[in-house]
Amino acid sequence: MVFYLIGLGLGDVEDITVKGLNVVKKCARVHLEAYTSILCYGLDKTNLEKFYGREVIEADRTVVEQESDSILSGADTQDIALLVVGDPFGATTHADLVLRAKQQNIPVRVIHNASIMNAVGCCGLQLYNFGETVSIVMWTENWQPESYYDKIAANRDTKHHTLCLLDIKTKEQSVENMMRGRKIYEPARYLTCAEAAKQLLTIVERRKEKGEKCAYDENTMIVGLARVGWDDQKIIYASMKEMAEIDMGAPLHSMIIPGETHPLEVDMLETFRP
Repeated sequence: MVFYLIGLGLGDVEDITVKGLNVVKKCARVHLEAYTSILCYGLDKTNLEKFYGREVIEADRTVVEQESDSILSGADTQDIALLVVGDPFGATTHADLVLRAKQQNIPVRVIHNASIMNAVGCCGLQLYNFGETVSIVMWTENWQPESYYDKIAANRDTKHHTLCLLDIKTKEQSVENMMRGRKIYEPARYLTCAEAAKQLLTIVERRKEKGEKCAYDENTMIVGLARVGWDDQKIIYASMKEMAEIDMGAPLHSMIIPGETHPLEVDMLETFRP
């Protein structure tokens, strides 16, 4: 018997592969991971169940990270699947699940699909010219980390593009509710391209004050992407200062800071000028 990790792609229910769909239909139990990405209008639980003709069990962050045994339960005697928006290995959480399954001698099969990691090629930048991907986190008044700046700077030094994945907060608890054991959750929040650009500009101002030579400035051209793979996908190529004021609409957003560009890449990027 097998534990399956199945990628759903980025757009709607029809983006699942034929192989993945066949597995979903035969599994004894199907879980839906519902926190490392968001489900677009076509990939919500109701539409998935209608398309598959079967029940789908939603698994939130607590279940996937702390109660993974409930997902793997029975996978030694029957086929169990976990559905993941995008590709199964778009988040390290799923690698942890694979390790847990193998520790229990449960065979694992992965059925891949498109993810933001390869779909960003839609803007015209060549995938083999990308360096390390970074995650830009949401700042708070008292917590404003800058570690991702150093990775961006390292990519710029080697003339590579940087894909920036923007933070999402879903089913988060306030400190007070967590301490009191109250299962009350904060409204979902999603970092936007505008907010990320403002954070990046704040970081370079701080670095300048320290006398550092900065990896970019307000005139550096960057790419904002929203809802990649959806019907209303949006791509904008603008300066960082301009991006800080642009409304890209609903989530999910991601951003690219280009490195050295080939003329063909530039031609493609220019088609996305606001």
